[in-house]
Amino acid sequence: MLVKYSIDTLESGNTSHSVTLVPRLGYSVNLLCNIVEILEEQKIELNNLNHYLITDFDELNPSHVKTIKLEHIVFHSLEILFTIQNQINSISGIRSIPEILPSLISMIRTVSAQLFTISPICSQKLSELSVHLGSIVLDSAALTKARFDFSKSNDESTILLDEVKLMVDSKLNKQYPLVDFFKLFNA
Repeated sequence: MLVKYSIDTLESGNTSHSVTLVPRLGYSVNLLCNIVEILEEQKIELNNLNHYLITDFDELNPSHVKTIKLEHIVFHSLEILFTIQNQINSISGIRSIPEILPSLISMIRTVSAQLFTISPICSQKLSELSVHLGSIVLDSAALTKARFDFSKSNDESTILLDEVKLMVDSKLNKQYPLVDFFKLFNA
């Protein structure tokens, strides 16, 4: 993935500093892939467990509601992580790091909070990932003399999170036609 970048790709006046970004970014990508694998397995298990709810969902049954909410959270978290992976894979050099990563860190923290009670291991790994990416952002910004607009990063993060939520809700509404997800999560 990102490990393919050479020192030439990470153009900078200070090669010794920029070369340290590549291994850390590679480690971060591998950590993210590991988290995605865990959540994909959980999503498959939940989907299999909830298969009967396609035709038998009862919104008054607490166990039905709980398992559907759990599947929604895992599916939503996983889709956010796919979006993050795509964004990280779009990094083309050291100058693109401060443009791409800041909004992703906020998204990672959101997913970590969502998974805190459901998947503590993933939540902990996501916290670690946000720390690593944060240090990469700071180091790349120092090397490129980039400036941060946290308001812009937060807006970008919010837009991406909203897009993913709409997509997940749409897919789950098709998968579970008897479930009113809007009512389920706004009750």
